[in-house]
Amino acid sequence: MWHPRQVTEPKQQSIMDQLGGLSGLIYTSVPILIFVPVNSIWNLTAAIWAALGVAVLIAAWRVFRKESIQPAISGVLGVGVSAFIAYRTGDAKGYFLFGIYTSLAYGAAFVLSIVVRWPLVGIIWGFLNGHGNLWRKHPRAVRFYDIATAAWALVFGARYLVQSQLYDTDHTGWLAIARIGMGWPLTGLALLVTIWAVRKADRIVEPSPTEELDDAIDEDPDRRDLS
Repeated sequence: MWHPRQVTEPKQQSIMDQLGGLSGLIYTSVPILIFVPVNSIWNLTAAIWAALGVAVLIAAWRVFRKESIQPAISGVLGVGVSAFIAYRTGDAKGYFLFGIYTSLAYGAAFVLSIVVRWPLVGIIWGFLNGHGNLWRKHPRAVRFYDIATAAWALVFGARYLVQSQLYDTDHTGWLAIARIGMGWPLTGLALLVTIWAVRKADRIVEPSPTEELDDAIDEDPDRRDLS
């Protein structure tokens, strides 16, 4: 008797978990919310130490709650680099320079990956769910990963274009608003597209036993009786 191939489901890690969850995305806004008003009320030095202090406290809180430590470390490093640039430039808007050029680099990487037909979302998700590069054998799966990768490229591209313009025109307050407004809200939209795309791609790369049975019956109707 013919049986559909047994499909093993690898343990999948949520994309949202990789970003520290919703709380992790919100936590990234807190140092900025502290930095700008402290700089306005006191001075740049006070603002730098305040932002660093808040970032360290958030990291400690995440460790205490036994949450993922990687977003905590990334958050402290990100604030540290941003604060160092602000200190070196002697201008509060320098705090945002690292994020601006990081967005440019990420956006360019995502676009380039689509051009060379190795969309980054496919590479990352293949590593996380255990499929590796199996998705490369399925043109439709590649197209879905192209869509998800393009969504992230648009997010990073928009961040760079808007925030670099605000930086050049010395609108530090608006830079903070843009950083937060184009941060986790846009990340959430890109995640929705990504989740939709990877689910579609996963069904193509490794269909469920029922889907495999239906496909086999379509190819050979005589197997309907055997099922």
